[in-house]
Amino acid sequence: MKVILSIKPEYANKIFDGTKKYEFRRAIFKNPDIKKIVVYSSSPVQKIIGEFEIDQIITHDLVTLWKKTKKYSGISEDFFFEYFGDKELGFAIKIKNTKLYRIPKCIRKDYNLFPPQSFLYLS
Repeated sequence: MKVILSIKPEYANKIFDGTKKYEFRRAIFKNPDIKKIVVYSSSPVQKIIGEFEIDQIITHDLVTLWKKTKKYSGISEDFFFEYFGDKELGFAIKIKNTKLYRIPKCIRKDYNLFPPQSFLYLS
C-alpha cells in the first residue's frame, strides 16, 4: 500500500538527489502496511515526480529526533524546530530506494485526485 505525500519542491528535489534521507511529519498515517511514498511536489511544480520506499519511521522527542537525523535532514535546525512548533513528538520517515519518474505525473489526470494537504492513501 502507498500514500501520496505533499512535499515542497525544494525538499522533494533533495530527496531524489540523495541529500535528504528523512521526511519529517507532525502527524503520521495510522496504517502500518504503508511501504511506499509517492511524492507530490507542491506548488509551483504541482506534479507527482517520483516515489520511495520507507526504511523505517522514527518517533522521538524533538531534540532526540534532530540529533539522530540532522546529518541527512535536508533542512536547517531552525526550520526543523519551527516546523514542529509546540509538538512534543516528531516523526521522521527514513527514505530508501528512491525512484524519480522520467515524466512527472498529473495528480488530477493520472490519479483523479486532488492534491493532499498532508497525505492521501493510494490503493
